[in-house]
Amino acid sequence: MDAIETERLVLRNFRRDDAADLFAYLAAPRAGCFLDLRLADLDAAAAEAQARSGDDEHIAVALRGTGRLIGDLFAVPEPPDTYAVGWNFNADFGGAGYAAEAARALFGHLFGAKQARRLYAYVEDHNRASQRLCERLGMRKEGHFLDFVSFRTDAQGAPIFENTMQYALLRREWRGEEGRA
Repeated sequence: MDAIETERLVLRNFRRDDAADLFAYLAAPRAGCFLDLRLADLDAAAAEAQARSGDDEHIAVALRGTGRLIGDLFAVPEPPDTYAVGWNFNADFGGAGYAAEAARALFGHLFGAKQARRLYAYVEDHNRASQRLCERLGMRKEGHFLDFVSFRTDAQGAPIFENTMQYALLRREWRGEEGRA
């Protein structure tokens, strides 16, 4: 993908040299939905960064001044014109508005260059930070699914199911929200 620059960030393809920064937040993922992405060591992180470099679904978010990876976005196409979107950021960079800035730029790209009609995101019901981000981006809650998915098991190996919310945004809604997001 062609890089997208914002005031403070660059959204770009992953590079192998992103491995250490990727490992910093995927050694112990905070959100349950990213547990299957847990990285055991720097070699695994290098392999993951290399694998992600080959597609446009995984988008590296780097600081504009230094190029340091601080998180990532994903945009998975569902033909003909819908994308599943999400984000995962290093907690050390939380609270500075980077996730909102990056997601806003991605949404603009998807609705503009990619002509997306609809974007949606799943968020665990206990992940208030991601819920607030969805709302700041103008997304509306479409559903609350009880015992929807399991990312972990209990001591006996039984799945622990999580409640999940779905948020969505249509292109026509984005056009109305863009100046306020």
